[in-house]
Amino acid sequence: MNMIIKIKSCGEKLGFRWMVLSRNYSSCEATRHITDDPTKRICKIMMSCPTLVLDTALDQSGVRISPEIVEDVLVRFKNAGMVAYRFFEWAGKQRNYTHSVKAYHAMIDSLAKIRQYQIMWELVNSMRTQRMQNMETFSIIMRKYARAQKVEEALYTFNVMEKYDCAPNLAAFNDLLSALCKSKNVRKAQEIFDKMRDRFEPDSKTYSILIDGWGKDPNLPKAREVYREMVDAGCIPDIVTYGIMVDVLCKAGRVDEGIEIVRGMVASGCMPTSFIYSVLVHTYGVEDRIEDAVEAFLEMERNGIKADVAVYNALIGAFCKVNKFKNVYRVLSDMKSKAVVPNSRTCNIILHSLIDRGETDEAFSVFRKMIKICDPDADTYTMMIKMFCERNKLEMASKVWKYMKLKQFIPSMHTYSVLINGLCENGNASKACVLLEEMVEKGIRPSGVMFGKLRQLLIKEGREDVLKFLQEKINLLVKEPSFD
Repeated sequence: MNMIIKIKSCGEKLGFRWMVLSRNYSSCEATRHITDDPTKRICKIMMSCPTLVLDTALDQSGVRISPEIVEDVLVRFKNAGMVAYRFFEWAGKQRNYTHSVKAYHAMIDSLAKIRQYQIMWELVNSMRTQRMQNMETFSIIMRKYARAQKVEEALYTFNVMEKYDCAPNLAAFNDLLSALCKSKNVRKAQEIFDKMRDRFEPDSKTYSILIDGWGKDPNLPKAREVYREMVDAGCIPDIVTYGIMVDVLCKAGRVDEGIEIVRGMVASGCMPTSFIYSVLVHTYGVEDRIEDAVEAFLEMERNGIKADVAVYNALIGAFCKVNKFKNVYRVLSDMKSKAVVPNSRTCNIILHSLIDRGETDEAFSVFRKMIKICDPDADTYTMMIKMFCERNKLEMASKVWKYMKLKQFIPSMHTYSVLINGLCENGNASKACVLLEEMVEKGIRPSGVMFGKLRQLLIKEGREDVLKFLQEKINLLVKEPSFD
């Protein structure tokens, strides 16, 4: 079976009217030559054109693609796997162009995210044909399987590497353990480690991954046990291991023990990293020990360690926790004076705190200021849209949504869900249906809870025909097998 789009259009499956598509396409043509930036031009077309006519619109755009352009577009459309895949397929047919390893990896990541595993493995097979597969190819797949709680599939991917002429090594072994630990499957990771430790000689990274996993479990005794085992095996802890131990101890409420490790590092001439100080500042903030948080930050500066955005974010979070927003804005000024650029996480910390306090006007004011400094992420948009929806300000929620689309940012499943839920709560089934259809067209499965709300509203309004249409469209999302 050739690699055609797996989500068949409702136009094909349900006899949708081609006249509508023709009208939509005419609006697509208006996007041509809007900008000289080929990447933005492609994104504009992909954002506005129906799937059925996307290939035609791209053909008529006159854009000449390059590996860099394709890679950029695929990253921008990472939340719209099937639209990205349609573009990926189109790009692969263009003259004088061949997909790069980076493009394949971006596409594999997007497809795995929406659980289109069969197409994902077809791409891996295509890479093998061209001898392009490498360790990272399989690491991406292991991470995505683990995140979807498909533990056996993640292990299968590791075991099948040799079949793909990519024999697993210690780095791949560490990636497997890391994928499992980050998805809260540390027990399985430990089990695999115990079985395979003779096959792959563990290094400090291997042990650090397990220590971190047990710390997040949380299981401090087991984390300590692995640390001791590491030392007994003659594996010297490095700066990353120390950082993880400090983090584990702080999360377990053993801040003083974490401080002892830091003091010992300084005494031995092994300077703590900015990450370690960010952990201390964050932990003090969580415990409402704002003076200690500030002192840890100042100590870091006295030790000649330059504060990065993560430490500043921890300090901002600490001030937010105790509602000292004047101090928050002073920290932002300090960042500016030291040329440390805030990121979306900075914005989200402040917004979350303001919204929790019910200060929606101030939150929106901060949002408008921050978007001039840094690019919002999915959490930023979701937070703002949800805030306005919960306060029955659907017009403002729609403005944020339109701004997001203007910035060519593809909404995540959660972003779609909060606006669809808000529309349902306000009885606007028509707009909710349009958004749901758009969501499914991109290959994003709606959550059962969200679709349940819309279903109830449609039944209440006697629109069972629309409900049937949407249900059939959702059913067209192919349930792919997990393996190749």
